[in-house]
Amino acid sequence: MVIASSEANPYLTRFSNGKQTTYADTTPDKGGGDLGFRPHELLEAALATCMNMHIRMYAASKGIEPGEVCTTVTLDRNSPSEAVFNYSIELSGQLDDEQRNKLLEIAESCPVHRTLSKRFSFRSL
Repeated sequence: MVIASSEANPYLTRFSNGKQTTYADTTPDKGGGDLGFRPHELLEAALATCMNMHIRMYAASKGIEPGEVCTTVTLDRNSPSEAVFNYSIELSGQLDDEQRNKLLEIAESCPVHRTLSKRFSFRSL
């Protein structure tokens, strides 16, 4: 569970899971102070970090050294009918083609990717 609370600066929002706390904000052109992640960047971060961790967890379980794993995600919202998560993954380790392909494939099975691939609904509690 994440709880978001208003801060004194316009639109600055503190959010916490009860252990860690960080901030979201909007850009100055929208009245914010650019003092935290924009909400859509948090969606990008959720996918990028999950793919990154999932690759490294899988690699560790198989005794593969992926080197540094760098995942980049951008959310394209230009289409009125869909949002597209574009991503790239860089693996710096000395991997053979089979290892590299498997690690890139495993990224798509990360929990956030699986969640974002489902149909969504919303309920007020």
